[in-house]
Amino acid sequence: MKKITISLTAICLFLFSCSNTSNEKLKQKTETVTVTHEEHQHNDEMQTIELNNGEKWKVDANMKTHIRNMEKDIISFSTVEQKDYKSLAEKLQSNIDLLTSNCTMKGKAHDELHKWLLPYIDLVKELSEAKDETEAAKQFENIQTSFTTFNQYFQ
Repeated sequence: MKKITISLTAICLFLFSCSNTSNEKLKQKTETVTVTHEEHQHNDEMQTIELNNGEKWKVDANMKTHIRNMEKDIISFSTVEQKDYKSLAEKLQSNIDLLTSNCTMKGKAHDELHKWLLPYIDLVKELSEAKDETEAAKQFENIQTSFTTFNQYFQ
């Protein structure tokens, strides 16, 4: 339940930062969010990314820069022998922070991007909190898969 609350707080912060909500309203919203485990699972099931009439969604150039930087970090990391997962998680989180603070997208493309980004943010958080190298390696694989999904739905 603690993990769900932390994730929901991160989601709320991201959603409200994209809509340029004032800090006071953001604080009020994040303090009142409560969701049960069952509701959270149901939400995940409803979050299937859709194509734009059979085409990939366009991501704004300034946002795509941060996403591609993360993807480059993932590709580069996969080739190094000495794996420093904590350092990678910090780099990814830094780009997530830049991405969310510079959110410029609106409409359906924005909504569909959130369906990819919110689970991705959770994956990076789980990577940063991995207890051992085996767990970190699994999260790294999940992040790689996440970028495969991104590239299926976005350009």
